[in-house]
Amino acid sequence: MPDLDSLATRWLGVGLASCLAVVTVGLALTGRLGLYLNPDSAWFAVGMAVLLLIGAIASFALPLGSESDHGHDHGEADHDHADHDHAGGRRHPITSDRFAVAATVAGGLVASGVVVTMLVTPPASLSAELAISRDIGAPPLFAGSDVITLAATGDTSEFGIGDWASIFATATNPDTFDGDAVTLTGFVTPGEGDGSFDLTRLVITHCVIDAQPASLPIAAPASIPDTGQWVTVTGTVRSTSSGALEIASAEVAVIDEPQDPYEY
Repeated sequence: MPDLDSLATRWLGVGLASCLAVVTVGLALTGRLGLYLNPDSAWFAVGMAVLLLIGAIASFALPLGSESDHGHDHGEADHDHADHDHAGGRRHPITSDRFAVAATVAGGLVASGVVVTMLVTPPASLSAELAISRDIGAPPLFAGSDVITLAATGDTSEFGIGDWASIFATATNPDTFDGDAVTLTGFVTPGEGDGSFDLTRLVITHCVIDAQPASLPIAAPASIPDTGQWVTVTGTVRSTSSGALEIASAEVAVIDEPQDPYEY
């Protein structure tokens, strides 16, 4: 069935790539591409998706099956070579071909399943459970030395959880930040002690594959929200008796997940 073979080949190539391009453009138009990519990289992804769609449309000018129309002038030689291999007791090439076809079919089904899932499943942010699983036990450093210097001498009102997490991890003089007012938004993850929780947010460098959790210890004055609940914490930075930094919360307001759930 050459027509079916040609259709399958075109689907595995142009078809799957076009679906991914449509998903990328659709996410960009609806403002949800940031759930998967750093906004600074979105223009590149959208540009490549548009070029891919243009190429896919142009591919319809090719007759169906033309992409596999090559190498037929060697058919007789290949046949003689196959007979020789079979007579010599070596594996018949047809057996290898069957393995190749089976591998192609299996890969095509997996790839098709992934693409179809992306098409029919609403985009969603990474979960709190994933953030907990990616916690390596040591705070990743998201901010450069200029941010840490600014924290000690300037305006910190635009700092996010990732910035403060780096400061908390590298502060050599915690008293410098004692009393700094903060208002931060993130989701709740378990803390180390009673009456406290961690305020967490995933920080993305390029895309969700490299997302890493940034967390800050919050001393809660009242009940602690459920793990995964998004909250806005208003409070002040304070130095503990052990020399560590934490946030003493004056208010913990439960909110819905923000449209842009990541920091970059």
